[in-house]
Amino acid sequence: MTSATTMTTALPADQREPLMRLAREVAFETGTRLFEEGRRADRFWIVRTGTVALDARVPGRRPAVIRTLGHGELLGWSWHFPPYLWQLGAEATSPVRAWEFDAGAVLALCAADPGFGRTIAVWVGRVAAERLHASRVRLLDLYAPYGSGDLI
Repeated sequence: MTSATTMTTALPADQREPLMRLAREVAFETGTRLFEEGRRADRFWIVRTGTVALDARVPGRRPAVIRTLGHGELLGWSWHFPPYLWQLGAEATSPVRAWEFDAGAVLALCAADPGFGRTIAVWVGRVAAERLHASRVRLLDLYAPYGSGDLI
């Protein structure tokens, strides 16, 4: 987990408050698919308890687990960027409790308050960059002849 992916370190308290007013508590059983790569991204979550595996489709193989998320981490960034389609899939690997957010409501709040919108955009952008890097490293570890070369 990096500081960019946790809400409490990425958002100052005055920015967390308006976001949390939009939160809805949800729970998922182990094995629940939260979203599928390529489908419409219209919500996101902050994991409270449990773990969620992010995975990527690999032609001719089982989906590759890219990263596992836990407490305080943002689950889902595709809702913030057109074309609003999930870039990865996600599955609960243990019972999960989370706060769920409707993307449209959060984007409306971002539009109404540019300072809040910028904070959210920077947070989600950092998460997206970190997840894309993790995807690259993991796929190279799994499928490249000499691994990721993470030191490069």
